Amino acid sequence: MARLRGEEGRRSSRPEVGVRSGVRSGCWVSPWDPTYGWLRKNPASLNHARLFAGLALALFALTYWCVPALAQTDVNDVHIDPRVVEKPPEAAKPDLLTATTATTTAAADLTAHVRPLKVDVDLVLVPVTITDPMNRLVTGLDKENFQLFEGNATQQIRTFSAEDAPVSLGVIFDSSGSMSSKMDRAKDAVVEFFKTANPQDEFFMITFSDEPEEVSDFTSSVDEIQNKLVFAVPRRRTALLDAIYMGVSKMRQAKFPKKALLIISDGGDNHSRYTEGEIRSLVKEADVMIYAIGIYDRYASAVEERLGPQLLSDITELTGGRAFTIDNPNDLGDVATKIGVELRNQYVLGYRPTKVMHDGKWRKIKVKLLPPKGLPPLRVYARTGYYAPAE
Repeated sequence: MARLRGEEGRRSSRPEVGVRSGVRSGCWVSPWDPTYGWLRKNPASLNHARLFAGLALALFALTYWCVPALAQTDVNDVHIDPRVVEKPPEAAKPDLLTATTATTTAAADLTAHVRPLKVDVDLVLVPVTITDPMNRLVTGLDKENFQLFEGNATQQIRTFSAEDAPVSLGVIFDSSGSMSSKMDRAKDAVVEFFKTANPQDEFFMITFSDEPEEVSDFTSSVDEIQNKLVFAVPRRRTALLDAIYMGVSKMRQAKFPKKALLIISDGGDNHSRYTEGEIRSLVKEADVMIYAIGIYDRYASAVEERLGPQLLSDITELTGGRAFTIDNPNDLGDVATKIGVELRNQYVLGYRPTKVMHDGKWRKIKVKLLPPKGLPPLRVYARTGYYAPAE
């Protein structure tokens, strides 16, 4: 008995764990577990325990096999097939030959129904002013009172007009230091000149001393020009030829075929980059009439002042305009009014040259007057020629 107790003692000190309770249980239960006896007495609870053990075993197996598989999945191995979108059928490209044929046909139809615009580039227009021995304007003449020559060949006058047509006009105003005693009268002359303006006329103004300056762009507002003229202050020297060059160049922007410049100055040039010869060539080529009012001192000391009247006279006559010389600044207003009236009462002769040659050379023009009987000798002012087109 003592030995048996010793064996039991040894068995108690090393308890046996995991003794199978039965084959059908499928669980490992310790015989010394206090619940073992209770489960033997309650078969229903024993069935629940068996069910719970089976679910636990299934969950263990699922975790064992699935988690490693998920851990080894690469996001780059995930592929999504894109949705296939049907492309609309491409439009057929037009055939180049067909398109060209269609365009040609359309152009032919347009030509057949619309009369093409023709520009007569060979028609030469010549403005003419007629005065009497008292320097008064002569109006009321007819086409038969004029005879026109290009070179030595008589030209047929095809168009004749004596109407007051709108004018594109530029005022070139001397603001050099020598104008100090005449500045106020000169400004008044510009005001009087604008009183004869046509409501449809357009104007611009250039002042000059050491260099020319455009103080007003083309405008139909006389008040705008007069307001800019208030700020003209006499100073420095005289760049008259440069101012004429700027005025003729500005006329390329004019919208009316009748174009004129009015120069108001007191003498010759002493500070221009352009020469007198260059300006002569320029005004001969330009279709711009130039008028001038020269305010000269009786006892001019400088050479350029003594040559001033002849300079303005030569330049204006080349264009069909003329220069007025005055000694008394009080006469400025009357002369400016006279020029304005003259611009409104010119004759315009148009002819087509009998020999059209596009060689770019100078063509000399001469206008002769066949006055009615009983009139005194009359003077003709007209452009002296033009440059033929080069092409």
